[in-house]
Amino acid sequence: MKEITKIAVDAMGGDNAPAEIIKGCVAAVNEREDIFVFLVGNEGRISAELAKYRYRRDQVAIVPASEEITCEEAPVAAIRKKKDSSMVVALNLVKNGEADAFVSAGSSGAVLAGGLFLVGRIRGVERAPLAPLIPTAKGVSLLVDCGANVDARPSHLVQFAKMGSIYMESVLGIEKPKVAIVNIGMEEEKGNALVKETYPLLKQCGDINFVGSIEARDIPNGDVDVIVSEAFVGNVILKLMEGLSSVLIREIKKGMMATTKSKIGAMLSKPALKQTLKSFDSTEHGGAPLLGLKGLVVKIHGNAKWKETRNALIQCVQFKEQDVNARIEERVQAAADEKEDEAETREK
Repeated sequence: MKEITKIAVDAMGGDNAPAEIIKGCVAAVNEREDIFVFLVGNEGRISAELAKYRYRRDQVAIVPASEEITCEEAPVAAIRKKKDSSMVVALNLVKNGEADAFVSAGSSGAVLAGGLFLVGRIRGVERAPLAPLIPTAKGVSLLVDCGANVDARPSHLVQFAKMGSIYMESVLGIEKPKVAIVNIGMEEEKGNALVKETYPLLKQCGDINFVGSIEARDIPNGDVDVIVSEAFVGNVILKLMEGLSSVLIREIKKGMMATTKSKIGAMLSKPALKQTLKSFDSTEHGGAPLLGLKGLVVKIHGNAKWKETRNALIQCVQFKEQDVNARIEERVQAAADEKEDEAETREK
């Protein structure tokens, strides 16, 4: 029998909580026998939602929490003050080793703050980046960072590249994933001060497959596997891609329903079109893990529906099965040891 992955879910976080969050959790446990879910939040509301479904009861437990953290609250203050909030209680389950992973559609700032202060970074990790999988013409690419570190330094971006490579190797099975840094041109001398300083550092990394710069317009082609940027640029890229994808899907559907002929064509092309549109749906790929923490913390969209929630839980299983955290810790420690050896050599 497969090892069980225990996941603490913030049942009260997000625009559609708790209904869609719980629906996604039920779908996950009914699909997989290797998932156990702690639904954390208002016991009465969670019980009422669960009563609507048939599910494997031995794979779900309710953990009461009397408070909720909203997006209007200051993230750090909320994490510190609301000790009995669904988010803090769930994160503490990961911190204390009772759960392997945490999933929330709640406040992004609070998830980041809670992940850092409660779960904590792996020793040697300078910053923990958010790393979502984004759909491309060739499958998916990992965008790292998309919102956690808006004032990153070159050494942070180098670690992002290494952690992103480990994730793509381990979870998606991509051998020697191609790594590129977001830039305004392909030439090495282009870019702002951060990119210019980071580029040669990435070139020197023997443990990643660095292929140079990538311009934003080339990202959807899927020619690289790991896309490195600081959080401000990464978040703009992510939001633009999500918004553009949503508009295109809506306009395509509207155009296909415009005339009788287009409706007939839509009926004939529906199976192929449905599959194509599905491949560009970001919710199909789960949430954004906060890489480099001692436990797995996954942020899903604030308006996440049941399908994204289910996929995020399955993503947690893959993360645990491949022991991604241990691989990141090993790589980070190896880099630290190498720096120490170089420093000793210079001293001699």
